[in-house]
Amino acid sequence: MGTPAAEFHVDVALVAALLRDQHPDLADLPLRVVASGWDNVVVRAGETLAVRLPRRAAAATLVEHEQRWLPTIAALVGDAAPLPEPVRTGRPALGYPWAWSVVPWLPGRPAGERAQGVRVARDLAAVVTRLHVPAPPDAPVNPVRAVPLATRSDAVLTRLAEEDVPRAVELAALWRTAAGAPTHAGPPVWVHGDLHPFNLLVESTPLGDRRLSAVVDFGDLTAGDPAVDLATRWLTLDDAGARTFATLVDADPDTWARARGWAVSIASALAVTDDDAFRTVAARAIDAVLDG
Repeated sequence: MGTPAAEFHVDVALVAALLRDQHPDLADLPLRVVASGWDNVVVRAGETLAVRLPRRAAAATLVEHEQRWLPTIAALVGDAAPLPEPVRTGRPALGYPWAWSVVPWLPGRPAGERAQGVRVARDLAAVVTRLHVPAPPDAPVNPVRAVPLATRSDAVLTRLAEEDVPRAVELAALWRTAAGAPTHAGPPVWVHGDLHPFNLLVESTPLGDRRLSAVVDFGDLTAGDPAVDLATRWLTLDDAGARTFATLVDADPDTWARARGWAVSIASALAVTDDDAFRTVAARAIDAVLDG
């Protein structure tokens, strides 16, 4: 599964023109493209800012969700970890068709392929504990995250049957068990929705370990079952970190069972991409969720 093609080409020239048009006080900052993912292009602007622009229509609404809701989420999470709360917003202009944001340039590097330890686990537990509180009725709706697992069974089991996913038979059995667990019975809570290690920034501490320095990409932000975020236990953490995270997060056995199911869903999706780093995380997470 390859990275979706861009539906609009975003480059430094476009960003410079948009800034001159809407935020002229930022127009003279040095600009460089630092990331081009599935949904967005990120252009660093000077030392302290970045401009985040959708590269395809599917991401446009997600950026608007972030602009609307990240101030609320940042107030909840507090000092547990910085978030990319927009400091400026942009509107469609100069032929560019979607909303865009200017956000802080946050410290650290993506956790990525390296499994994280106890310090990151503690920081992550603090983030989800603060985040997983009842959400308002007008919270964004996401049809594929924080929903009952059974609604995702066709997609997940088809992927496991038809794609080249490691240990697919074992994963399918675990998925069926998780999908049969009782559904979330409490009120819908805020969830990040995509809390994998490429959306978590970490940095080294003076003691030589790593700490969580930021949580990014809230495009999948929604309300529902917190289990989808708890899948980060297997996606992000090493054995000691996973044990610490499970101890610090107040979740019942059914929620953890569903979280294992979400780990199957997310890891199997990462396993069939054309990105080597994603596949490395997928392989590690698959072993962790089956053997841990």
